[in-house]
Amino acid sequence: MQAKTPKEVAPVPVSNAFDIHQATMENVFIGISGLIGAGKTTLATALAKRLNLPVYFEPVVDNEYLADFYRETKKYSFNMQIYLLNARFKQQQQIIWQGKGGVQDRTIYEDSIFARMLCESGLMDERDYRTYVNLFQNMSNFMKKPNIIVHLDVSPAESLRRIRLRKRDCENGISVEYLTNLHKAYEDFLKEVSRIIPVIKVDYERFRTADEMAEAIAAYYKQMCNIRNVSFDDAKERKSPTLLSASESDSSLSSRADDSPVSSNKDSASEKSDPSSSVRKSSRKKKAKQLISKQPPTLSEPKRLEIEPVSSS
Repeated sequence: MQAKTPKEVAPVPVSNAFDIHQATMENVFIGISGLIGAGKTTLATALAKRLNLPVYFEPVVDNEYLADFYRETKKYSFNMQIYLLNARFKQQQQIIWQGKGGVQDRTIYEDSIFARMLCESGLMDERDYRTYVNLFQNMSNFMKKPNIIVHLDVSPAESLRRIRLRKRDCENGISVEYLTNLHKAYEDFLKEVSRIIPVIKVDYERFRTADEMAEAIAAYYKQMCNIRNVSFDDAKERKSPTLLSASESDSSLSSRADDSPVSSNKDSASEKSDPSSSVRKSSRKKKAKQLISKQPPTLSEPKRLEIEPVSSS
């Protein structure tokens, strides 16, 4: 009896998957961060339309704690943070299960900035803050990190000016002192989050069009690289390793190979037996230096992106 040959199984289509090996803007997950009034919602809307991505707005309109929070901050601080954490976690689940990426107006990670500030200023009980942090850490196991965070950097004074322009009654009590402290907290947050998520920091004192931002984000996203090379020097000279860029590392390895006693002895013996070997050695060194000099620079830290204003004609 002849054995049946198994039927070929058609490959599962992966057109909706995001390829981590290719920095494209298709199905990418972008988080928009920034101070209150920076312009996150406006940019998220325009950028999502420009890149054909879903948009996820900050829960403001349906936030039933917002007015109470601004009126009696200490009383409603914990309730407010739990409400926002739950709302943004729901957005996270939608992004994960739909598999289409998206543009999110304020990331879930930024909520921790406000919670910490509330605790440090005495507006949230320490016990409540610990409960919030523990809950956040447990929920973080089921979160999806953005492929990139775009931070809209504006000064506290400009943030306050934009808040006044949009005239939300619940925001009337926001002061420049609060925004100054928030700005500093964001600087600390960006240093920490950039260890695990690429960050593009944009000078947003002047609003930009969706086309300008999409082009700039795509260009910088493709260039981003988070590789560090470690070089250990002689233990007697240095007690800690030295961090080098990719080009510096290649240069250092090349020079050490040339200066090593084994290499030097071999080269000396070779030159005596064949005078032309010294010419070839010199040519190889010259070519190696040319290759090293052609290597692209490594982006070691989140860059502050400054786009020159477009003059009107």
